[in-house]
Amino acid sequence: MAIIQPIAARQEELTQWRQHLHAHPEIGFEEVETARFVAERLTEAGIPFHSGLARTGVVGVIEGRPGPRNIGFRADMDALPMTEAGTPAWRSTIDGKFHGCGHDGHTVMLLAAAQHLAHTRDFDGTVFAIFQPAEEGLGGGRVMVEDGLFERFPCDEIYALHNMPLIPKGQASVRAGAALASFDLFDVTIHGKGGHAAMPHKTVDAGLVMAYAATALQALIARETDPLTSAVLSITQMHVGTTHNVIASEASLQGTVRALDSDVRARIEEGFHRVIEHVAQAHRATASIAYKREYPALVNDRAAAKHAEHAITKVLGASSIASGFPPLMAADDFAFMLQARPGAYILLGQGNGPDTRMVHHPEYDFLDDVIPLGASILVALTAST
Repeated sequence: MAIIQPIAARQEELTQWRQHLHAHPEIGFEEVETARFVAERLTEAGIPFHSGLARTGVVGVIEGRPGPRNIGFRADMDALPMTEAGTPAWRSTIDGKFHGCGHDGHTVMLLAAAQHLAHTRDFDGTVFAIFQPAEEGLGGGRVMVEDGLFERFPCDEIYALHNMPLIPKGQASVRAGAALASFDLFDVTIHGKGGHAAMPHKTVDAGLVMAYAATALQALIARETDPLTSAVLSITQMHVGTTHNVIASEASLQGTVRALDSDVRARIEEGFHRVIEHVAQAHRATASIAYKREYPALVNDRAAAKHAEHAITKVLGASSIASGFPPLMAADDFAFMLQARPGAYILLGQGNGPDTRMVHHPEYDFLDDVIPLGASILVALTAST
């Protein structure tokens, strides 16, 4: 392995940084103290930075040797609105907020790489260290792009690292093409006619219509989507009724739709409206549908993915690529940045045995051992293609 030794030598300090951030989580667009921590670390290294992009975003600017190449690195900073169930010494001090996806580790890996690059200046061109707010469902990446990220910081290419507990520590994955799915939300309300449970013929049972609709929607995947493509429709909430002897006049269901292909995404959206409206009509009900496109599919540029693979093998060794790791149906708003600039999204393994918790598990914790690995890969990406 070619882990950068000056970074590895700072393992204890970097671990303290990460555990401090873990203990003080902030959710989307509220990352005020996290942004201040980032700004302080950049200042210590003499790195000029710009604050306030997408409210709480921070961008550090590191100049290397004269050269035309401008490269961006993105780390997400936000925590999840959930309560931590684990009991590490650095457990979240804020109830209902928890770094359950490892963004605390991503932030520290980029800080470590940025400080090293500022110390050595051993690269050509400019590196933009992009600390992004609000990845967890709020679209901070989209907001940064809309706020002029690439006009103010003209990246020729951009990369992001995300930890992956399903890949063993010491390995990583990057693939050309679609790597993560699009992400859409839906909220449906069925409007019927309420009444007494003993006289259902005098009602239009919204709960029954909801049940039929929930079943019919699954046919959009099972019977209308090519089985050689990937798509997921998950109904995650269903609500109806208030007591035993009343047939409710309204019922609601909510959930998500995910796809790796934009045409599949569009066909499911069209079919979703058709199914809900016709099922409701067939049972003398009506329906209100709110269907919102959130994140597009995350698509890696082929040349950038190849460059990232070279950086991974340079740091972790020739056998470190988890080549069989498939695309994931999860989503990430780094997709908006990749729509604007070529680049790649790297999954860095942090699997550490059978007890490793997946991201978003209430007992998840970032593995501090991989901080030097991720930081070294970021530094390796600054080498010319």
